[in-house]
Amino acid sequence: MAGYLGVAPPCDGEWRKMNPGPDFIIIGAMKCATSTIHDQLARQPGISMSEPKEPNFFSDPQQWERGLAWYQGLFAAMPKGDLKGESSTHYTKLPAYPHCPQRLADHLPNTRLIYVMRDPVDRLISQYIHEWSQRMIARDCLIDQALEKHPMLVDYSRYAMQLGPYLDMYGPDAVLPVFFERVTASPQTELERIARHIGYDQPVEWREDQATNVSATRQRRHPLMEATLRVGPLAAARRALLPESFRARIRSRWTMNERPELSSRSLARVREQLDPEMEKLGAWLGIELSCANFKDAVTEGQAPGWTTRSESAHV
Repeated sequence: MAGYLGVAPPCDGEWRKMNPGPDFIIIGAMKCATSTIHDQLARQPGISMSEPKEPNFFSDPQQWERGLAWYQGLFAAMPKGDLKGESSTHYTKLPAYPHCPQRLADHLPNTRLIYVMRDPVDRLISQYIHEWSQRMIARDCLIDQALEKHPMLVDYSRYAMQLGPYLDMYGPDAVLPVFFERVTASPQTELERIARHIGYDQPVEWREDQATNVSATRQRRHPLMEATLRVGPLAAARRALLPESFRARIRSRWTMNERPELSSRSLARVREQLDPEMEKLGAWLGIELSCANFKDAVTEGQAPGWTTRSESAHV
């Protein structure tokens, strides 16, 4: 297929000089530790990461309208010689942003790409929690119902569909497959692997952070509540006048206290939808892959990499 067996772009100073934007981009997937990897890369000397973390320039219409000069400005003040990167998970959100892969290939043809994947069902559940907390999903919409109303929950776990255009346009050597499960189990090894891919030739060090407050990530945003909490005097008065038991009851109304689970029927249906995607992805990686065996398949042995298969990514 065109471009799939293409030669990887050089990772040297000359390549960086020709490239007006970032040297590498973490293109997804959503809820697969892309923020953690972004932060870890930013801590390495000689690597500069964008602020904001997710410019979403090539995907979101309102960002695209800002123009290429605005996007390049995100990297203009970074130290000369640094490897520059950004992390926009919207870049692998087909069919929501259909123009994104072509825009990236047109404007940043030599940029290295990193795509982080995760057990597709786990990723879907984490996205549901995130969308619920951001009020994109109704408070009373349980996860089984959400699958019917929000097809994006399944679409963003269609890794072969999301990757196909990039493998076609950039070639496999420019797109690094990374797996959440391997990052969790061997963070230092995976960070070294990512560093090699982006052309970073210095030692890297994974730095452990404090654990994220899981309950906080499941707390539903509410404009009035957030405005109240941001006002110092009101927050102090709330703590002084309202007993903790009462405040806890209020918080519980806006917090998803337990991680949701799919019903057996919904799980079977999701696997039926996603297993062909996993099979195709597995063929590209040279491993047998399904929703049921995903975690074991991607963590056994060496990190999976692209094979030299010639089938088109869109077949």
